[in-house]
Amino acid sequence: MKKITEKEKEEIARKNLFREGEEISGVAIRGYDFSSGPDYGKIVSSFHGSGFQATNLAKAIEIINRMIAEKAKIYFGYTSNIVSSGLRETVKFLVKNKKVDICVTTGGGIEEDIIKCLGDFILGDFRAKGSDLKARSVNRIGNIFVPNSRYVKFEKFVMPILEELYHEQKSRGKPFTTYEIVWKLGERIGNERSICYWAWKNKIKIHCLTIMDGSLGDMIYFFKHKHEDFVIDISEDVKELNNSTIGLDKSGVIILGAGVVKHSILNANMYRNGADYAVYINNAHEFDGSDAGALPEEAVSWGKLTPESKRIKVFGDATILFPIVVAETFAKK
Repeated sequence: MKKITEKEKEEIARKNLFREGEEISGVAIRGYDFSSGPDYGKIVSSFHGSGFQATNLAKAIEIINRMIAEKAKIYFGYTSNIVSSGLRETVKFLVKNKKVDICVTTGGGIEEDIIKCLGDFILGDFRAKGSDLKARSVNRIGNIFVPNSRYVKFEKFVMPILEELYHEQKSRGKPFTTYEIVWKLGERIGNERSICYWAWKNKIKIHCLTIMDGSLGDMIYFFKHKHEDFVIDISEDVKELNNSTIGLDKSGVIILGAGVVKHSILNANMYRNGADYAVYINNAHEFDGSDAGALPEEAVSWGKLTPESKRIKVFGDATILFPIVVAETFAKK
């Protein structure tokens, strides 16, 4: 190794450290200046130049406003924890005011909407001891407590409806789809706080392809012991969901969470060779190859999003992010 003098070391270090690269143009990174006090509209606008997930959130807002302006058919997906939380009221606003066209959720996204009409969920603690809650017959969803008595009330509400659906199934000669069951639950609950109620009222389809995964599935399980020939036609839900995308001028997807909800909506849009707009909000990562964590670029490869689509994924907690999104999009229109 050649001996290098201290002066040579300094010159080499300076040359490597202080290389002048090319100048680049674009949005300057600059956040909100609080000197004049808080202006929430301007704070959100400043996200565009803040970097990190703030910029992705700003792009999500832009994309949704494009969906609205272009009159795209909007597919809205949300997992059950969205309804467990206070975001239920945000989803209800969208369905009540016909801001979205077709919804996809999980079993909990249906049952918990109805259960909340029968009794409140209560703010708890992420660190609550499971054995203590079990002894009190209190269930925990993150830092939300749900007394088991809510499910007792839910059973009393649901069982007569399943009986009614069973007899209607026999008289009409075909089973019900999940969205028809959602409409029936919404009609019967008759509560304007309910997402399902407004879905029934506005005839917005909420497809629930995992209807058996949760308390509603438990009720159907018990009901099947009495009526073995009771059937739910999920295949018809899939057919209608897939067919709904074909021939659309513009299609947009907004998906809170992941799993079956995310894939069902994206897969349906594959039948029209991809959606034109896409906004994901979730915390799943792509390293394990799951569809849950797949970035929008992966959906382009399958034809679930068009190559020209406006698309973004925002990493973060939807309970914080989505109210901001709605405030800057649907609530303004």
